[in-house]
Order: sequence, then C-alpha cells, then structure tokens
Amino acid sequence: MERTGNITFSVIVPVYNVQAYLSACVKSVVEQAGPADWECILVDDGSADACPAMCDAFAQLCPGVTVIHRSNGGLAAARNTGIKAAKGKWLLFLDSDDYWPPHMLEKLRAALAAAPGYRWYVCRYLEQDESQGMD
Repeated sequence: MERTGNITFSVIVPVYNVQAYLSACVKSVVEQAGPADWECILVDDGSADACPAMCDAFAQLCPGVTVIHRSNGGLAAARNTGIKAAKGKWLLFLDSDDYWPPHMLEKLRAALAAAPGYRWYVCRYLEQDESQGMD
C-alpha cells in the first residue's frame, strides 16, 4: 500500500504489557483497505515485557507507524501523549489488545464523506464470536 502525503487519521494505540496481542493490533491498522492516509502512533507506557522492542520493530518495518516511549503514567496519560504527537484530521483510539476489521477505515471514510459536518463520530461496537470469525 502506497502512503499518501496527507494524514487523515491519527490512530493512537496506548501500549502496556500486551505482547500477546500487540502484533494483531498493529497488523489490523497496517493492512487496512483503501489509501494509506493514516498514521499509527504506538505509545509505550513503560511496559516491562517485550512491548518496547516490538513497538520499535513495528516503527522500523511498517511505514506510517511511529513509537513514543514514556514512563508509566496510565492509559489517559498515554492517550494524551499520542494526541500531542498526532498530525491527522481525525483522532482514532485503538486499544492494544483489540484489532480492526480490514475495511474499518474505508467504511469510516465513507461515513464521514456522507456527512461532512461531523465533528466527532462514534463507531459501533462489534464483539467477535471466536468460532465464527469476523467479516
């Protein structure tokens, strides 16, 4: 996927001791369908597991992914750190133990284009049945 010059979405991912889930989370952002008009900001909040090294590796290997390392200050402080670094028009928050379906940003782009006056948007919650998979 070729990166675009404009950043529409800043995806802020607070990270704290989630090495079992982090790869799936980042992969779900990096592999989004549609234009690569996003940035993914991983904010490592003083993890004591493999997360700091994993974040560094993602930032090196995946265009659009950056990492900020900070002392542990909690979820809100990590999100605020990501907000300060964000360059996109829209802020999106993704917990590091969650992941997005492949067309998440594509559908969000369409919803925002259909209502250009939006100032904020709340996505629907979808719980995956592990036995069924997710569309």
